[in-house]
Order: sequence, then structure tokens, then C-alpha cells
Amino acid sequence: MGKASRTKQSVSRQERIAAQRAAARRAEQRKRILMASGSVLAVLVIVGVFVGLKVSKHSNNSTSTGLTGSSLTSTISKVTSVPASTLESVGSGGGAVTSKPQAIQGSPSALTENGKPEVLYMGAEYCPYCAAERWSMIVALSRFGTFKGLQTMQSSSSDVYASTPTWTFHNATYTSSYLTFTSVEMQDRNKNTLQTPTSAENAILSKYDTTPYVSSSAAGSIPFVDFGNKYLIIGASYTPQTLDGLSWSTIANDLSNPSSSVAKAVDGTANYITAGLCKLTGNKPANVCTSSITSLQSQI
Repeated sequence: MGKASRTKQSVSRQERIAAQRAAARRAEQRKRILMASGSVLAVLVIVGVFVGLKVSKHSNNSTSTGLTGSSLTSTISKVTSVPASTLESVGSGGGAVTSKPQAIQGSPSALTENGKPEVLYMGAEYCPYCAAERWSMIVALSRFGTFKGLQTMQSSSSDVYASTPTWTFHNATYTSSYLTFTSVEMQDRNKNTLQTPTSAENAILSKYDTTPYVSSSAAGSIPFVDFGNKYLIIGASYTPQTLDGLSWSTIANDLSNPSSSVAKAVDGTANYITAGLCKLTGNKPANVCTSSITSLQSQI
């Protein structure tokens, strides 16, 4: 074999060896890339699980199967703008209202904020009685001002009147030229601490959420609503069973039907609340504090 042939064969072997080594390096690189990708994917999966658990936990503690988007906006609009003609027609609720605001005895100092009468609500998201009362409070208060940030809520799934559809005042705001509204949702749907009352709010609760306004066995009941230290609501004004099995949208629609059981209970209660609010504001505004509303003032 000639020298040229041997040299050619040697070069060919070197080229093959170099090519094999290059191929091996590429294979090793692909293997490392795949292993790294697998590790990243595993981390992403683990992170996703933790995020999912966190979201799930947050969901359980707040809105449950609630409304969002246009459905929420539409429902809020119906609840906050019940026609005056419907409220006039419902009047006292035809017996559906089982409890009315009661006057505070004596002459306590007025409860005010920023120079306006203050309405103090203390309740909890898990509470089915609070769930019922919030509907009426929103209907009534919306006649004097504007809510923002309302969100749907359900009462506890393990309490009486389980999963009553309602709202939460947590994170909601209210503005009015006539009065102020302060809300304290003390626990969430799972009875975890949500908002902590101030010492002044706790003092009001301790002073009035007891006899003679409720029996000693019912002391500390919620919802508790103080209307400027003039009137009180303790407990629901109608049975939460009225809302059993209904959706938020159905309830909102029924509020404008004066012959519905929902309107008689919710709107009837809202009219009594409105009567109390009109007492606080000196019967203003006039288009809200009409003769049909002022006629209810003698009953509270």
C-alpha cells in the first residue's frame, strides 16, 4: 500500500473518530437538556399544585360559586335599584317581616361619623341570618347612597339554612350625602377571623346586644345593626328559608315583583330599615322618605 493511501485511510479514521466523538457530545447535550427540561417541568407542576391549593383555600374562605363579570354587575344593579313603586306596593311586607327595628332606650349619645348619622353593622359571612338581612340592608341603603365593591357570598354549608345566597360587605364601600355606613364582617364563611372590631365597636355590641333588646340566652346574636344609637336590629328580620334554593339572579329579579315571597320579606324589611334611616336623616331625601315610609316609623 502506498504512502498516499495509508495517509488517506489514517485521515478517514481520524475523521470518523472525530465525527463519533462530536455525535456523542451532541447526544450528551440533548440528554442534559431533556433532564433539565424535566426538572423545570416537575418544578412547575409542584408550583402549580401549591398555587392551586392556595387559590382553593382563598376561594373557600370568600366567595363560593359566586357571580362575576356582567352577571355580577347586572345583579347588583337590580338589588340596588328596586323600583320605588315596588317598594310602595310591598309596604310592611304583609306579615313576612317577623322582626322590626327597635328603639334604644334612654338618651344615648348619637352615633355619628364625619358629622353624619352612622349605621354600624356587625356580622359574619358564615351567618345565615346575616345573609338574609344583607339583602334588605343593601336595598334600603342604596336609596340614600351608593355601594361599590359588593361581592356575592354564601353562608356556611354546615350551619342552619346552609349556603344561603347573599353578599359580603367585606371590601365594599358606601358613600352617601345623608349618612355613613360602617360594616364589620368578623368571620369568613369558614368561621376564620376576617375583620376585627375596634374597641368602640365592641363596646356598642356589648352594651346593646343583650337584655332588654334580646333575651339573655340570645345575647351577642348577629347580625347586629345600630342606627345612630337610635334603633337596633338584632338577628334577621325574616326567615332565611325564604331564600332557600334560589340563585342570586332569581332573588334579584323577584325583588321587583311585589307579589313574590322574596319581595314581601326582603323589600318589606328594607322599608322598615328605610323608615329608621329617614328618622336619622330628618326625613331626607323627600323622594325616599314618603308618606308610606313615614307611616312605618310609628312601628319602630
